[in-house]
Amino acid sequence: MGRGAAASLLRICRSKDNGPKGRASLSYGCFGSGSGARFGRSAPRDRRFDPSFDVRSCPLSGSLVQLLRKNLLCRGPYFRVMSAVDARLYSSLAEKGKDSEGTHGFGSEVIGGENGDGVESFKFAECLNRLAVAEDGDNLKGENTCEPISFVDHGGLDESDERHMVTGEEDGNGGSGSVTIDVPYKNVGLRDPVDLYRELRDSGEPMKLIRDDWKTLQEIFRCFKESPWASNQALAIYIGVSFFPTASRKFLLFFSKKCPADITMYLVSLGPCQDAVKFLFPIFVEFCLEEFPDEIKRFRSMIESADLTKPHSWFPFARAMKRKIIYHCGPTNSGKTYNALQRFMEAKNGVYCSPLRLLAMEVFDKVNALGVYCSLHTGQEKKNVPFSNHVACTVEMVSTDHLYNVAVIDEIQMMADPYRGYAWTRALLGLKADEIHVCGDPSVLNMVRKICSDIGDELHECHYDRFKPLVVEAKTLLGDLRSVRSGDCVVAFSRREIFEVKLAIEKHTNHRCCVIYGALPPETRRQQANLFNDQDNEYDVLVASDAVGMGLNLNIRRVVFYTLSKYNGDKMVPVPASQVKQIAGRAGRRGSRYPDGLTTTFELNDLEYLIECLKQPFEEVKKVGLFPFFEQVELFACQLPNVTFCKLLEKFGENCRLDGSYFLCRHDHIKKVANMLEKVSGLSLEDRFNFCFAPVNIRDPKSMFHLLKFATAFSQNLPVNIAMGMPKGSARNDAELLDLETKHQVLSMYLWLSHHFEEETFPYVKKAEAMATGIAELLGQSLRVANWKPESRQAGKQKPKEKPDQKEDGYERPQSLAKLFSLRRQNKIPEISHAEKMST
Repeated sequence: MGRGAAASLLRICRSKDNGPKGRASLSYGCFGSGSGARFGRSAPRDRRFDPSFDVRSCPLSGSLVQLLRKNLLCRGPYFRVMSAVDARLYSSLAEKGKDSEGTHGFGSEVIGGENGDGVESFKFAECLNRLAVAEDGDNLKGENTCEPISFVDHGGLDESDERHMVTGEEDGNGGSGSVTIDVPYKNVGLRDPVDLYRELRDSGEPMKLIRDDWKTLQEIFRCFKESPWASNQALAIYIGVSFFPTASRKFLLFFSKKCPADITMYLVSLGPCQDAVKFLFPIFVEFCLEEFPDEIKRFRSMIESADLTKPHSWFPFARAMKRKIIYHCGPTNSGKTYNALQRFMEAKNGVYCSPLRLLAMEVFDKVNALGVYCSLHTGQEKKNVPFSNHVACTVEMVSTDHLYNVAVIDEIQMMADPYRGYAWTRALLGLKADEIHVCGDPSVLNMVRKICSDIGDELHECHYDRFKPLVVEAKTLLGDLRSVRSGDCVVAFSRREIFEVKLAIEKHTNHRCCVIYGALPPETRRQQANLFNDQDNEYDVLVASDAVGMGLNLNIRRVVFYTLSKYNGDKMVPVPASQVKQIAGRAGRRGSRYPDGLTTTFELNDLEYLIECLKQPFEEVKKVGLFPFFEQVELFACQLPNVTFCKLLEKFGENCRLDGSYFLCRHDHIKKVANMLEKVSGLSLEDRFNFCFAPVNIRDPKSMFHLLKFATAFSQNLPVNIAMGMPKGSARNDAELLDLETKHQVLSMYLWLSHHFEEETFPYVKKAEAMATGIAELLGQSLRVANWKPESRQAGKQKPKEKPDQKEDGYERPQSLAKLFSLRRQNKIPEISHAEKMST
């Protein structure tokens, strides 16, 4: 070899008698003399590679030696190169004084030749060990090295066809004979998945994998089993979300028993990624179709019974009509509902669908006062006026079986409500009316347009502007309730805050306050509203919750937001902009004492958010609510005969199919009631369905207890008794006021159930109606004289102690319990020590 830079080369290639194949060359450059002679023969310079394939042109990855050790070697350390694969040692010589081109010249000659075919048997593993030493930065003699690798194309091999080649032969003591693997796997991803599955199914001996490849394969299948994309796509072949992990696990067992070389190596080359998941999924589909036909058939039947993709097809008689939809679109105090009601009263017969009992009762009174006979149908009461052709009802109680000339659906934007939206969707799709007038803000206008286009109804739009613009007062109350004026409505978002504000106003000013919040009966709310609207009494300020946003006509001069955050059951959140606009729009009323509407906030730091909310356009609704009829739930239950009703609703929610325009309304409260009623035996599926929809406050233990008693008596075929006495007088403290509210809710629930079951099972309807009327009057009397601090409805919670440093002559804004807890969590308010508690 003499002088100059030399390189030792280990080449793994195909022999000539096996046709043109790819060749991988591995070289380690060595600086010193005699490196080629060390292996027995020098390499003449007359046999050269093409310079473009110089193996020194790119650096060698340190993982290559590991690849050779793990993937190209069998168990024994001694290998005899077979005719399929040649392993040859090369050396190169760059003579001193040559330019850089000379360094690309490589001579080669086969070393040895004892096999007669120009191939030498040698200790292959020892060569690799020497290369591994050189890889660390030193050559075989300790000199510096360079580490290039290249793949050389010898014509005829597709570049995309990557092959994995291994050969070896153990000696007699090693056990096994020669092993040769020549695996083209890169084009596996282009093959038909059906053919791949058949090859996988019909393959014989599985490929023996090294530990690293087996771990990679397991990781790939773990990713597949946990892939949301694969789980979602599996629904198309009726593999449910709950069954998908089981099917994936069995697919892994099936694959591991077969494990063909080309598919396995292709998967290992991809690794645990989305490409591997997408490659496996079509094969998984073929596997499932062949292995789980019964499960697919069962799930398909279940899915078809929970199909909500075409809700308009539920109402074939409405689809047979050519209906005219008139959308009255505008903000509050714009006259949209007034114009719709005018057309309602002019019609020969009609129905008015209200979002609240309170508003249905108001329309009922107003229409009858104008000489148009009108009946009232709500969940709790039915008043049938003789000779009436008009009905005012709550939207849940509207009948889709009757034929009407005109129908009015108020507050149509409630279609997007997460709990009750299904009732508005059902009314719009199912009412058999020649004219349907829908009233609401612009948020659901595009959805109504789409629905009308899909079902072929004619749509007319009437747009309205507010009679007088809503003005934001830049001067807030600055945290002082003594700035309240006559005609103001102070809006708070909890019962506790409502009574705190009422107490503070009446203590520090000469104003008297009316109170309206959601837990009050409709009759009491109407009485409080009339008291506030009457100018001949001292009740000139209204303190209300968000219940004031719809259902009442009030003479409000200014809406004052006590706060713009509320407790959502989990944490304090900002009040949505749509709700802020709805409530603020109650200020000012055409024809009243205050035609101009004003709004402001209690605290200055809330004013910016109020202005931002009022400036925002109405957010466009993309989906509207749906919920199945009982018949659909019953059909679904046939697929799951031994499942509880609570679990049935959960399964329906998991497996129902919806298109992009609808969502399934939340039914957590229904499932909570269903879970409570599981202990009651003897109830049919329909009975449980009706009991679960009863209007019960699930946060009130007393109301839930009475519902359980009603259901128990009903299941035993006993007359359902009220089992509750009439209070003797009005409330003297907040605990008695809470008791009155609960009793009225229980009576309201009894009346609702009496209209959904046979009269014989609920025989005390008259008594319940009389008691409900009496309790509503007592609540009204109690609110007039209420001057106590509020208590919690939940048992076991104590009233917070009054602050010792509160001013006697001034006013300090009270804090809600939710806000107090929030501040304590943030360590802004120190906890009261045990000694201080004992001293107080």
